[in-house]
Amino acid sequence: MEVALRAWLEARLPETLAHLKSMVDVNSWTLNPAGVNQVARITSDLFAPLGFTASSVPSVNPAYGDHLVLTRPGSGPASVAMVSHLDTVFPPEEEQRNHFAWLPEGDRIYGPGTHDIKGGTALLWLTLSALASHDPALFNATTWQIFLNSSEEVLSADFGDVVRSRLLPGAKAALVFEAEGRAGDVRKLVVARKGRGSWRITARGRGSHAGVTHQRGANAITQLALTLQRVHALTDHSRDLTFNIGTIRGGSGLNRVAEEAVAEGEFRAFSPEVWNHGRDQLFALAGPGEIRAASDNFPCQVSVELISKSDPWPRNPGTNALFEHWAAAAREIEFPLLPEARGGLSDGNLLWDAVPTLDGLGPSGDNDHCSERSADGSKLPEYVLPASFVPKAHLNVRALQRLLT
Repeated sequence: MEVALRAWLEARLPETLAHLKSMVDVNSWTLNPAGVNQVARITSDLFAPLGFTASSVPSVNPAYGDHLVLTRPGSGPASVAMVSHLDTVFPPEEEQRNHFAWLPEGDRIYGPGTHDIKGGTALLWLTLSALASHDPALFNATTWQIFLNSSEEVLSADFGDVVRSRLLPGAKAALVFEAEGRAGDVRKLVVARKGRGSWRITARGRGSHAGVTHQRGANAITQLALTLQRVHALTDHSRDLTFNIGTIRGGSGLNRVAEEAVAEGEFRAFSPEVWNHGRDQLFALAGPGEIRAASDNFPCQVSVELISKSDPWPRNPGTNALFEHWAAAAREIEFPLLPEARGGLSDGNLLWDAVPTLDGLGPSGDNDHCSERSADGSKLPEYVLPASFVPKAHLNVRALQRLLT
């Protein structure tokens, strides 16, 4: 039985990669809504022969393309949600500048989205095609919902609501087709992800002439520099709490004492408790600063804002139970598999508390979000490993059979 399924999957790998190429050939940078919507049409056409109907959901941000929902009703009570996204991080000009396009080379295929996440969408299609062929009774009895985010790469504000409002009661799982982790021959599925908070710190002082009335000034840049040292010190790797300072700007001229300076960054943690502690420590930095005007002791003021929030996805019983289905299937087909807690975000952060969620169902590859290639090979762009598709689809089919029976 396993030999026959494996052979069927191998025979359809060229077709799977051809479908992947059709998606990769279209630029779908988040801020290219026409390209995002074109990839949505290609995806709808790909799944239509399996019986899926498509509906588009406009993004709350008109600068983004439409979210895509594909549905195939089943004859029984069980339902499964599957999640991918349509957008990539590469503007068209960057792809052109770096000659970054579909390129098979050795055991890899380079190209925008080959790994993150168009390769995941192609592997999802291969998985469901195999299930429809080899277990049609189970495939037809299950209601399948596929949700594709148009703006995952910029942390879409509304996609979680789109999915939650359409999930069927008692859905068995939300399966996210981001790429798998890998350590040698061992594959890893994602069972937890860090939450993220982005922040802005503003220091306001008092401007003055740097040469004539320097003593009247309270330099906001100096104050911000002191405050950011405290932000940096909040990182606690023993608790998986990290703070990153991303951008700084301030001042308007060399002959002026700067009256304002602003920094933005982020912090991340796996545990909701640690995340909340990090947030509280950050807000505790607000208030009067140490930098004061020499003339009258006028103080700088520090304010802290939370710009955006993505909740942590911690280890939980629902995810653990799902992973056990995949782990049992992996043992049956001799597929080395481990769980992984990953620091990056995915749509799984939006769903885990509404439905049991498992991530990393996609293929193997590397160098996400990179389009550069150097002559010495020290910089290589995003790529996917075609050889990872068949084993992973095999695992997904067997695990879905366990989950649904």
